[in-house]
Amino acid sequence: MTNFPDIPTEPDDKLIINNESGEAVPVEEQVLLKLINITEEKETIRYKEIELVYVDEKEIVRINKEFLDRDYITDIITFRYDENNPDAIEGTLYCCAPRIAEQSAEFDNDLKTEYLRVFVHGLIHLAGYDDQTAKEKERMTEKEDQYLEALNSLS
Repeated sequence: MTNFPDIPTEPDDKLIINNESGEAVPVEEQVLLKLINITEEKETIRYKEIELVYVDEKEIVRINKEFLDRDYITDIITFRYDENNPDAIEGTLYCCAPRIAEQSAEFDNDLKTEYLRVFVHGLIHLAGYDDQTAKEKERMTEKEDQYLEALNSLS
């Protein structure tokens, strides 16, 4: 049997999406994969596997409390599993779909844009950035804007 190099023989399992939120998610997988590629290129890293899980408020609070000792709703919680290998980053992004919808209205963004912003925020966390200080938050927001702009330029 001949394998042709331009024909994939295995499905792309870099991104695994689970929607446990009960909410409709207005973002297509192909758009998320483009954002992954943009982030990889800009950060000179490689994501091996990203699990994206959309959850409700109750579940995000449970995760936040159990793993981070915080008792509140947030839009995203990011866990990185690899041993800080920039060529094989693995992690899970827990995104709170109802909170993302609230933020969309709060920040006057359309819903799809807010979902993409939260997703790329998680990708940037997986790439090693933090947002505990005002300066770190500003840097992450600049990267989010840059990567979303790069995505929009592809359309």
